[in-house]
Amino acid sequence: MRRVLFRPQARDEFEAAGEWYERERPGLGGNFLEAVDEQLSRIATNPLLYPAVYRDIRKAALRRFPYCIYFKLRGDAVVVLAVFHTARSPAMWKQRN
Repeated sequence: MRRVLFRPQARDEFEAAGEWYERERPGLGGNFLEAVDEQLSRIATNPLLYPAVYRDIRKAALRRFPYCIYFKLRGDAVVVLAVFHTARSPAMWKQRN
């Protein structure tokens, strides 16, 4: 299993989304964080299962929430570039190579 590293902006997005969901309905923020954690475990175990969507950046969609995790492989690590709502423009995360 690879280790998972977050770019600061991706960590901020992830935490802000969890806080938003928690404000919307108590407990939902925890469910969101758990869903991201589960997906990150799958990514760390087998990152090549996920399609490359831009150069060497891959995308993994969450099942229950309208978010995708954008990541790339660097050595023995998975580097998370964005935890992004699917309604947002992908041009924003493409600048984070």
